[in-house]
Amino acid sequence: MNLNDSQKWQLLTFTAVLAWLLYQLAPVLMPFAIAAGLAYLGDPLVDRLEILQYRRYRLNRTQAVLVVFIGLFLIIAGLLIIVIPTIEDQISEFIDKLPASLAWINHSVIPVLQKYLGRAIRPIQTDQLATLIRNHWQTGGGVTENLIMSVSHSGAVIIGWVMNLVLIPVITFYLLRDWDELIRQIHKLFPRRYTGLIGKLAQESDEVLGAFMRGQFYVMLVLGLIYSIGLWITGLELALLIGILAGLISFMPYMGVITGISLAGIAALLQYQNAAHLMPVLIVFAVGHGLESMVLTPWLVGNKIGLHPVAVMFAVMACGQLFGFLGVLLALPLASVIMVLLRHIHERYTDSHFYSTS
Repeated sequence: MNLNDSQKWQLLTFTAVLAWLLYQLAPVLMPFAIAAGLAYLGDPLVDRLEILQYRRYRLNRTQAVLVVFIGLFLIIAGLLIIVIPTIEDQISEFIDKLPASLAWINHSVIPVLQKYLGRAIRPIQTDQLATLIRNHWQTGGGVTENLIMSVSHSGAVIIGWVMNLVLIPVITFYLLRDWDELIRQIHKLFPRRYTGLIGKLAQESDEVLGAFMRGQFYVMLVLGLIYSIGLWITGLELALLIGILAGLISFMPYMGVITGISLAGIAALLQYQNAAHLMPVLIVFAVGHGLESMVLTPWLVGNKIGLHPVAVMFAVMACGQLFGFLGVLLALPLASVIMVLLRHIHERYTDSHFYSTS
């Protein structure tokens, strides 16, 4: 694709204006970005439902989308009904045992640290700290009620939450219903002489995005399940909370297992007051990380993304700094598409006369 100087400046200006608009409209674009991601994840399933035929009856596009929506709603509602009360019970039980855990730190851990560090360490005020945490938790009324109370302090926040809760499913429904037509209309916008190249880049980008978004989403769910069940088997009281958290942040290389080991190790020490119980925690995360690297990621994600772990961390942190939570959502999909473009540029460069001449 050969561009003259005017076209290059136009493309550069368009890119700069688009980046500026994304920065300015980041809060408004949040429900649209989430809805687009959900539509992209659900489009293959809707396509498969359209193909299925029972006797002479076949679902149309709208009916297939409704089936997917109802199924997802029932799954999410069921998970929330089970998960949120369980997490609340685990946190409450952990807080009830916190004074004894803090007393163990004062009597067993702090003297050892003083011996090896050679300096005095002030003991923890166990009664005051435990009372403060317990009162705060009881005043908040648990995870769900605490969330509702924090949101209710601002009318604008309430309106924003309600609008997002309503907009996300509505936008997702319309995007899913019209997804194929939207892709065709976007394809028509590109200059005809570049359709072959753009089609090739779009196909490669779709493969990379599909491998990441769909594959990594399933990896996160499976890892959260593995970590939660494994920690539950070890008897850890905060098994579900730590397992879900470790699974959700596993899209960043090594961050899920590092965070999970750190939190589960601290929780195990406070609960059992014995370092020997760290070994089962390490075994759980070693098994989970091994399954992730040797089974889950090759099977569900594949090797099409090809992003270095350092590049993944930089992309998430940089986009998060620039665009907030919207940037975190868009970081790796954007990085994957940029990688496809850079791969194409590299191929063009190595095939050029400038590269081959000595």
